[in-house]
Amino acid sequence: MLLVERPAEGVAIVVLDRPEAMNALSKALRAKLHETLQALDADPGVRAIVLTGAGERAFCAGLDLKELGSDPEGMRAANATDPAENPARAVLACRKPVIAAVNGVAITGGFELALACDVIIASESARFADTHARVGITPGWGLSQKLPRLIGPYRAKELSLTGNFLDARTAADWGLVNRVVPPDDLLPVARKLASEMAQIDADMLILQKRLIDDGYALSLKEGLALEHERSSAHNAGVTPQMVEERRAAVQARARAQA
Repeated sequence: MLLVERPAEGVAIVVLDRPEAMNALSKALRAKLHETLQALDADPGVRAIVLTGAGERAFCAGLDLKELGSDPEGMRAANATDPAENPARAVLACRKPVIAAVNGVAITGGFELALACDVIIASESARFADTHARVGITPGWGLSQKLPRLIGPYRAKELSLTGNFLDARTAADWGLVNRVVPPDDLLPVARKLASEMAQIDADMLILQKRLIDDGYALSLKEGLALEHERSSAHNAGVTPQMVEERRAAVQARARAQA
């Protein structure tokens, strides 16, 4: 149902492992994802996480519609606020960076799950679709508010009011995904990015991610005030010697990448 791999120091890969159901989010899988992300968040040996789906067909097809059809109260999951029921909130609650490696379709709730991640790397075969309106459900995991902020209201309306699929290349052109790679390169690229993040001090990763997320929810004026407040508090404890030691490491890395 859910696999966890540790391919490199500081990196964990979480795999939604229901390929026969296009990695649909059953109740059990949602609970397991929350439990796993909580454990990885608390694990000092993990600094960055990759989230992907098993198989080539789907990253995630959203809520398990077959399961919902047999549960009179199943639709409550669409508006759940508990991270054990709402996988988008489970991802958002994770303090460490989560990279979505989208290997196939990301549909409706699966689309929302990808949007909850900090970075999206897409395979050339990836496609995104918001079918909420077509199936008669109102988004409850953040898509209606997050998508227009990422790609603009006009493009968001085009997707949400048609239910049409968006291919990976267009998603990149629209700023929805960070980059598009061949299918065989998807996990290696995501792992490499996670490994680069894992080289950063753990507290700095958490601080920087939270600063971006919290500031993005505010106006620019409020965000600048937030940055000043947190930066002043943090930088008061930074010494010139600490900066010099890390600057030398940055310079060495730059030479190695040249």
